Amino acid sequence: MEVRRSFDILSHQLATAPKADSLAAKIDGTWQKISTQQVIDHANQVSLGLLQLGLKKDDKVAIISMNRPEWMFADFGISQIGATSVPMYPSITVEDYKYIFTDAGVKAVFVADEKLYAKVKEATADLPEVKHVFTFDKVAGARHFSELLEMGKKGDVATLEPLKAAVQPDDLLTLIYTSGTTGNPKGVMLTHDNILSNCRNSQRFVPVTKDDKALSFLPLCHIFERMVTYLYMINSVSIYYAESMEVIADNLREVKPEIFTTVPRLLEKVYDKIVAKGHELEGVKKNLFFWALDLGLKYDTQKDQGFFYNTQLALANKLIFNKWREALGGNLKCIVSGGGALQPRLARVFWSAGIRVMEGYGLTETSPVIAVGGFEPENNMIGTVGPLIDNMEVKIAPDGEILTKSASVMKGYYNKPELTAKEIDADGWFHTGDIGEFVNGKFLKITDRKKEMFKTSGGKYIAPQVIEGKLKESPLVEQCMVVGADQKFPAALVIPSFDDLKGWCKRNGVDCNCSNAELVKNEKVVQMYEDLVKKYNQNFAQWEQVKKIVLLPNQWTVETGEMTPTMKVKRKIITENNKDLIESLYNQEAHR
Repeated sequence: MEVRRSFDILSHQLATAPKADSLAAKIDGTWQKISTQQVIDHANQVSLGLLQLGLKKDDKVAIISMNRPEWMFADFGISQIGATSVPMYPSITVEDYKYIFTDAGVKAVFVADEKLYAKVKEATADLPEVKHVFTFDKVAGARHFSELLEMGKKGDVATLEPLKAAVQPDDLLTLIYTSGTTGNPKGVMLTHDNILSNCRNSQRFVPVTKDDKALSFLPLCHIFERMVTYLYMINSVSIYYAESMEVIADNLREVKPEIFTTVPRLLEKVYDKIVAKGHELEGVKKNLFFWALDLGLKYDTQKDQGFFYNTQLALANKLIFNKWREALGGNLKCIVSGGGALQPRLARVFWSAGIRVMEGYGLTETSPVIAVGGFEPENNMIGTVGPLIDNMEVKIAPDGEILTKSASVMKGYYNKPELTAKEIDADGWFHTGDIGEFVNGKFLKITDRKKEMFKTSGGKYIAPQVIEGKLKESPLVEQCMVVGADQKFPAALVIPSFDDLKGWCKRNGVDCNCSNAELVKNEKVVQMYEDLVKKYNQNFAQWEQVKKIVLLPNQWTVETGEMTPTMKVKRKIITENNKDLIESLYNQEAHR
């Protein structure tokens, strides 16, 4: 059966390879499995319940929840009546909720739990058009999701057929608000065909079958996990929802998935933990561990390094790397990484350990995938985001910007025709805002964000993301931001990884029984970070090198307004919040 609209995925799965565990979630310590037919029944109940509430085609319904089966019941139920889902991050502010509810014209809301319900109640206090709020968890004083399902059970499923038939592939499926690093969020209009064409054109790059399981933990409100979920379901891959980020290691061992998607930061943390355990070993075991790690760091998907290297690597896999695979469940075929640049050293080590990391690239506006490193070594060049997916056009503009054209490019920004015309030119090319190049004519490489590059007072261009990525290779650096627009040289705000820093302090006789604010002022600590930056500076031209740093005691978070929900730094806000500190870095230089 052809999958032309998102909800066709359900009948397709039922007809081709129905599952007893189409979706699964852990409730009261047990994995509860939901069959394909049960997913269909729940989606139908949501559709019929919404119709009874008076909702109709093109109405907007928000979903605010971490990943769970109810998210998908709501998603399919909304789309079957031709309404539009508006998924939102649980972590954004009440002000953002209010802005999105108003801008989108939201009429109903599905919300996960008591804490989020309180935020929604506050945001909708003077928004009478938001008439219906249902909670997935039972919350005192709130209408529970089961109430909507019961309303749906009284309806006639046959009445849904003409409504589903009226939904066209080019109809609006979802409005995804991207927070960006400046101004109010923008509503990205994605049709059924936008996302499904992305699924079709990515299909051959992702090696999944009906016998496989996926662990899902990246937020479903983000287009990356949403599109991958549709791709999983089209291929009848069973989807298990992780309980939380805190117990993800346990969930991996229990579910034993063949695939999961992630962001680079999580892989960095996994790697740092593995290396920290290696440092705790002694004698022969420690030597073996770092011998294997060194081999891994030399791995190259594009090059056969000969009999001697391959033999050593096979031994390293038997003695050391097999434990890494077991920690990730033991059955992994691959990990798909997106949402930011993956450090090449991580890709090398994981590939060498038989854990194939496929780095992808795209934007919400492109549904999202533009390119992805393949499962096969020949289609995966470390340090690039791989070849373009099928039916994808990309050209590099004279200034280096990546332009793209495909069926996956959004309809436009909701209520913002001028902005749409600015981002999608008259010839249909979407301007990504990323700078890149092709390597060997096949592999796309991202070098920086066009909007984030700046000039020093000497007229030299600085690409901050490249420098930040290098500094964050150190386990001792949690976050950093390069500054220096119109100044003589680049400087950096650095937030230590305090757990790793305290370990370093213990090993080097530095007192760490103090607050983070005191620790970042310790002379030995400051000197160590300055030396660290000097070491990484060797990778850059003279004008790109970070000449000064300042250590900060508190992490940037979504809650403090300094990070976007996709964990990108809001440069303007961080610069403003640290204005005096940044000025002092350059004033010291002026007074010399």
